[in-house]
Amino acid sequence: MALPARLVPLLAEFDFGCERLTHRMAGPGVDSGNGTEVAVSPMTDAEYRWEPVPDCWSIRRRSDGPGSRATLLVGAGDWGRDSAPSPHPVPPPFTTIAWRLGHLAEMLTLRADHTNGSRALTRDEYRFHGDAAGAVAAFTAGAAAWRAALLDADDAALDEVGRSRYPYGGDPEERFLDVVWWVNQEVVHHGAEIALLRDLYLHRAQLR
Repeated sequence: MALPARLVPLLAEFDFGCERLTHRMAGPGVDSGNGTEVAVSPMTDAEYRWEPVPDCWSIRRRSDGPGSRATLLVGAGDWGRDSAPSPHPVPPPFTTIAWRLGHLAEMLTLRADHTNGSRALTRDEYRFHGDAAGAVAAFTAGAAAWRAALLDADDAALDEVGRSRYPYGGDPEERFLDVVWWVNQEVVHHGAEIALLRDLYLHRAQLR
């Protein structure tokens, strides 16, 4: 099936954003933006769960319970993501790389499932990772699943309202093309946040 013309630039943006974020987290290098390759060390577990300010939200061992102002740990297994029912705390808690990356991987995996999968996967069934390597691999798998959902869409599907039935957003009321755009901006803006947190961690001694 030929890729719809409207999807071509969005898929290219998604691919670039995912590739750049993955390289930024795992190395060995990343394009600085001007064509120069900058060396990048793989993210460590300590960096992945680094809490630069008090009362961060993160990915935590279920046995430790939720963090400050969180009331539950979302997910299945030994690790969960800090969360709370709506309305969420104000001001919003600062979130770690682990939380942001876990959110991205979960969103991509569940949206893919609710587009061309079982349409049954819930947050309570998603397994988060307490280690950086596992989290990067989960992000890569989620991105691949979402990409497959995009490749399964023809031009008519892009205008279909509710093609994605992802239950944790407005997807059931949105055109699929708008959902695709939204996912791209999630990857771009959370990817930028993760990159900045990596920079701050590298220079953390100067923050004191």
